[in-house]
Amino acid sequence: MRHAFLILPLALLATVPHAQQRATRVGFVDVQQAVAALPGSSTYLSLAKKVDADLAAKQANIQKLAARAAASPTAANRQAVQKAQQDFLSAQKSYQGRLATEFKPLASRLNAAVASVAKSNGYSVVMDRRVAAQSHLVVYANSSATDLTAAVLKVLKK
Repeated sequence: MRHAFLILPLALLATVPHAQQRATRVGFVDVQQAVAALPGSSTYLSLAKKVDADLAAKQANIQKLAARAAASPTAANRQAVQKAQQDFLSAQKSYQGRLATEFKPLASRLNAAVASVAKSNGYSVVMDRRVAAQSHLVVYANSSATDLTAAVLKVLKK
């Protein structure tokens, strides 16, 4: 009887890890690389490149005007910075709508390919590698074990 009291807790402890055995697998896809491989993505990619260049130029202009306003804090300089910021935000909002419209048909094909690869390989969660890295959402990931980009590209080329 005494041994039963010793064995029972050990038996219960031994079953706990088995009850929680289902591991969540997280994978990563380089979405930009996958989008570039999609047929019909040239219009979207061209627009995205133009948007990036235009917004970068507007941002540089804001920085130049802000430096001028810091050196000479006049009302006109502050007003110029505010106007440039408003122009930037307006352009950014306009571009977001256009990019979303162009990306919508690509997104459905890309999402279907990612879902197919994830399900067939037992992944519960798949993230955009660049977004996860830029947002510091993921600190470390073994890319050789978690990168699904090649498999997604293979599905997209079918």
